[in-house]
Amino acid sequence: MNTEQLLADTSAHCETLRADLTKATRTLDEMNRRLEQILQQLHKNIEVRDATFAEEFNTFCSTLRTTLDAHEPFWTEARAQARCAKPADWTVDLALPAKGFNSRAKTLSRACDEFITAYDAFAKNYKNFTAAKLNVWLLTSCQTDVQNLTGKILFLAREIAQHTERNRGKYVCG
Repeated sequence: MNTEQLLADTSAHCETLRADLTKATRTLDEMNRRLEQILQQLHKNIEVRDATFAEEFNTFCSTLRTTLDAHEPFWTEARAQARCAKPADWTVDLALPAKGFNSRAKTLSRACDEFITAYDAFAKNYKNFTAAKLNVWLLTSCQTDVQNLTGKILFLAREIAQHTERNRGKYVCG
């Protein structure tokens, strides 16, 4: 695979991962809202009305794990291919696609930050909840993995952008 195709594929996969992460953040926010209601009902000694919460939460966690596991092989391969490419392979004509990939990686990083914020809010509420067996350890694992993967993608995007900028030449301004 040449560097141009690598940039196109990484940009597309970056956008797909961002969309998956945004969807997971919305779902986690909804789970947190439901957990807050359950905690209020338990605090007031009211019968908990949301009987499907634990099952749906555990399903969400396993689905998120499967989604993240599906993304991992592509990024491992893409990072290996980018490392195999010589700095001279990142030609001047790839400067704009490299900047686009860098921009998508930053957007992915913001989506990751939003997911981590939603995770922190959920974890804060969960620490007081013992009424059901939830796979929070799986959610924690997903949060850690997505944070690490996003960091690696950001590093890759910056590295590629630096190579293309260096190859533009010393006379190019801006």
